[in-house]
Amino acid sequence: MNKFILYIILCISYTIPVFSQEEKDSVIYETDEIMITGTRTEKKIIDIPYPVDRIDKSQFKFEKKNSIDDILGGIPGLFLESRYGNHDVRVSIRGFGSRSNSGIRGVRILLDGIPESEPDGQTRIEAIDFESVGRIEVVRGNSSSLYTNAPGGVINFLNDMYFTRPFVQTFNEFGQYSLRNNGIKTGFINNDYQGLLTYKYHNYKGYRPHSEDYWHILNTVGKVTPGDRTSLDIYGYFVNGLIRLPGSLNLAQWNQDPFQANPQDVARDAYRRSNKGRVGLKFNWGLDRNYNNQIEVLGYGTIKYFERTANTFRIIDREGVGGSFKYINRSMLGIRENEIAVGFDIFYQGGPISEFNNINGKKGDILIGLTDETIANYGFYYSNDFQLIPDKLSLLLTGRYDRVTFDARDQILGVRNSKRVFDDFTPKFAVNFKVLPNVAVYTSYGFSFDSPAGNELDNYPTSSNPNELLNPDLQPQKTETFEIGTKGNLVNANSNWLNNLFYELTFFTYKIKNEIVPFDVFGNVYFRNSAQTTRTGVEAGFKLNVYKGLSYNFSYTFSDFKYDNYNAIVITEDSVGNLVTQQRDLSGNIVPAVPKHNINMRLRYEYSVIENVNLFTQFSYRHISGMYVNDQNAAKTDGYNVVNGLLGLDWRVGKFNMILNAGLNNITNNTYVAFVNINAANNRFYEAGEPQNWFVGANFGFTLD
Repeated sequence: MNKFILYIILCISYTIPVFSQEEKDSVIYETDEIMITGTRTEKKIIDIPYPVDRIDKSQFKFEKKNSIDDILGGIPGLFLESRYGNHDVRVSIRGFGSRSNSGIRGVRILLDGIPESEPDGQTRIEAIDFESVGRIEVVRGNSSSLYTNAPGGVINFLNDMYFTRPFVQTFNEFGQYSLRNNGIKTGFINNDYQGLLTYKYHNYKGYRPHSEDYWHILNTVGKVTPGDRTSLDIYGYFVNGLIRLPGSLNLAQWNQDPFQANPQDVARDAYRRSNKGRVGLKFNWGLDRNYNNQIEVLGYGTIKYFERTANTFRIIDREGVGGSFKYINRSMLGIRENEIAVGFDIFYQGGPISEFNNINGKKGDILIGLTDETIANYGFYYSNDFQLIPDKLSLLLTGRYDRVTFDARDQILGVRNSKRVFDDFTPKFAVNFKVLPNVAVYTSYGFSFDSPAGNELDNYPTSSNPNELLNPDLQPQKTETFEIGTKGNLVNANSNWLNNLFYELTFFTYKIKNEIVPFDVFGNVYFRNSAQTTRTGVEAGFKLNVYKGLSYNFSYTFSDFKYDNYNAIVITEDSVGNLVTQQRDLSGNIVPAVPKHNINMRLRYEYSVIENVNLFTQFSYRHISGMYVNDQNAAKTDGYNVVNGLLGLDWRVGKFNMILNAGLNNITNNTYVAFVNINAANNRFYEAGEPQNWFVGANFGFTLD
């Protein structure tokens, strides 16, 4: 298998240059995009020895902007399962993140380079406003040698600070099931400072009963340049909203009506309410004229108020403070370039967690628990990029030490205090070889470390010490990673047909020890470790300009993820209500909630009708193969296909700009399982994706100078 994949990679690397030989003089190599997340220094995509993707706002300006799935659905290796819009989405890269039935795990989420992920790695993305986002960068694969709890990769959302003139814009989107997105966006700029301010109101009734949500999102970014080689960035946002949860269904309920709400979740009015805010300052200083020495200092503060109703009524009230420091040195070792980056990150978050009885979604008077919880992360990293052969062969060495601490103190029973500490050093080395200036082959080998999240440490009745607040048995998962791949970007300026091609192909294999997996005990979700898992997969994709505004995008992900050694504890209830634990050997089973085949295709056509008037149309197709619903592989969902259509108009008259769009999603009105609630003890595994639905949008902008 490994030899076969390597043969394919080498064939692609050497056949693409042959494709360009017909008109050798007409072939030019495009300047690659600049990344700021892959190696925590600015690099061209072709020089980064990992698979990376960058999406500019021009690529999604006509798209529906209700969910991350609407924007990032076509990236190889990325699997998105949206439960109720954008605010309870499962983001999975190479299976990392698939264990989370709520929120994002295993993938580091950044907003303007500042962690949206909390100190324990758990992430919710209520603050991401796609009307405010200008670029998105995705690094796929093991990034633990540079970021905390990032075995799956990194996604960095960058606010739209790329404008050159002041402007004001309103955006409006309406759709089926009472979808409404309205807001305003304005930017100002001169030689000394720049600013961006957006406000968005979102309201959505939902396609299932008891699934409505609403959000207010205020976002601002400012940039000041005090000196020739200095800059100061100011960040702030505040989010307020609520989402109701219709719950998962068992097979009988699914067969009766896949869009119904679960009666239990309706009866307890299951919902999540959030108030969330952040302010941050980032200072950059070029120590010399050529920026061969740079310093970046970041500081930020966060607030979070979170209500969650389930069997109980839980309130999480936290404040946090964090920061980072980075130093970059670029120098020459003889005729060879050498770049070193060193830095550290710190994030501290604490506050009370109170739990009450739940009376139909209302907070009862009975205080069940009151815990003061503190979570902190400290990390130090090192990166050295050395050019073994100038502009041809480079070696990247990275390493990071992380220490994640949890301290929980029971405020009712003072003797029930728990502390868990997880730490590890995760090195990685990678090699990048440029076959041509814009065609590269790369490989990497390293290790990753992923600590449990705070909610994953909830103790359960049959642990080795059920009196502890934090689960004493749960251990971090550790991974040995290997990948090899190739990517390239060629342009033939003298041809109208097939004149621009970007491709990527990656093979990876991971060995995971102590993989963290969820399990359900009568409606309460807990987490445990499996012994060892092997993940092997292939990611392939290409973007092709077919002819004068007609482009075709294709991505395919193959995932073969198995438990090598897994003796699971199965908890049942006997006839008199006592808990009974049993051991069950699940070795050889397939990891649930990860499709074996994931295919995405998009055909786009953009046509200039007259000067400053462009028409846009797109059809997209997605195929997801069936997924197992639990570790026992007791049931499997059916595969599904979704076809979407989109139309757009971009019209500019002087200082005025209008963008209109309209779309029809799930054109064939397929009913399918879009989200698998993993390992539910009551067999409530299934949640339906959106049926056929339409949307329309109208954005109006005006340049102020």
